[in-house]
Amino acid sequence: MTAVAIVPAAGAAERFGGGKLLADVDGEALIARTLAALLPHVAAAIVVIAPDAVELRALGALRQPKVRVVENADPSRGMLSSIQAGLASVDWADAYLVIPADMPYLRSDTVRDIVERQACTSGGIVSPRHGGKRGHPVALPSRLRDEVLAESTGHTLHDVIKRHTAEREDLEVDDPGVIRDVDTMEDLER
Repeated sequence: MTAVAIVPAAGAAERFGGGKLLADVDGEALIARTLAALLPHVAAAIVVIAPDAVELRALGALRQPKVRVVENADPSRGMLSSIQAGLASVDWADAYLVIPADMPYLRSDTVRDIVERQACTSGGIVSPRHGGKRGHPVALPSRLRDEVLAESTGHTLHDVIKRHTAEREDLEVDDPGVIRDVDTMEDLER
């Protein structure tokens, strides 16, 4: 099975004070840690950035062979628009793993388990679950690509997933990183 990660990274990070994806997490840029968990288990990672993300574009982690950078011309339309920009750029995957760029605590073995579980389903949606909460990355089968692309930007990816509840499987994981994103400086410090 060929999996591709879609990594929305076009947000303004206002609650963080800007520059969140470049913040240092144990000696690495936050987004570099997110990508490090993904890259061993996907054929490619599509990182969707804002047009003015000059510093982010220059980051070495985004220049790796498996990483492709795509621009969201209008990120003010919300995260779904970034997911759509990423999906529009690649149509050859069997599954798409959608994960916000601000999840540096995700473990690589968890990504492997999600990809393996998605390969075992018959085209279903796989969501990791930790401590009773669903997290990321969410694995979507390729057959949902066009539906996500057609979704109104007034909606979210969750609206698409809700239409396919019977096809959704939760994968219990022992990884708090699936529910630990970074929105504020305090999130990074805890």
